[in-house]
Amino acid sequence: MAEVAEQTTINAVPADVWRVLADFGDISRWASNVDHSCLMTEQADGAGVVRRIQTGRNTVLERVVEWEPEQRLAYEIEGLPPAIRSVTNAWQLTPNGDYTVVTLTSTIKTGPKPPQKAAAKVVGRVLGKASVQMLAGLKTTVESNQQEGARS
Repeated sequence: MAEVAEQTTINAVPADVWRVLADFGDISRWASNVDHSCLMTEQADGAGVVRRIQTGRNTVLERVVEWEPEQRLAYEIEGLPPAIRSVTNAWQLTPNGDYTVVTLTSTIKTGPKPPQKAAAKVVGRVLGKASVQMLAGLKTTVESNQQEGARS
């Protein structure tokens, strides 16, 4: 197993950050590394919601396994190569005054053999870079929404 965590601080309260994260099917609006996204379930929020995302030629499904409004959102990524048993992304929102610390942790599970462990490290590096991009996009979107709200 490998785990990669990235973090950012957003100038907004958790409720404002959650509004963007909770629009689960619309990640392509704010994550520059996601070309297309859509919900695959009629249910739009909560555990069990599934979205399809496309990044370049790669398409995966993401199934929500934890949904704690304004605190935590976790989903399993399906459709990865067989050497990877599972990948889970977990978004944690921690209030800090008028700010929110957002941590995105990717957990990669593979088999015990050395090639599988090596694959987990490679996937971890790729997911770490993707996490940095997603956190930056989330920060920009939430803070832009804050500025637009202040002007209204």
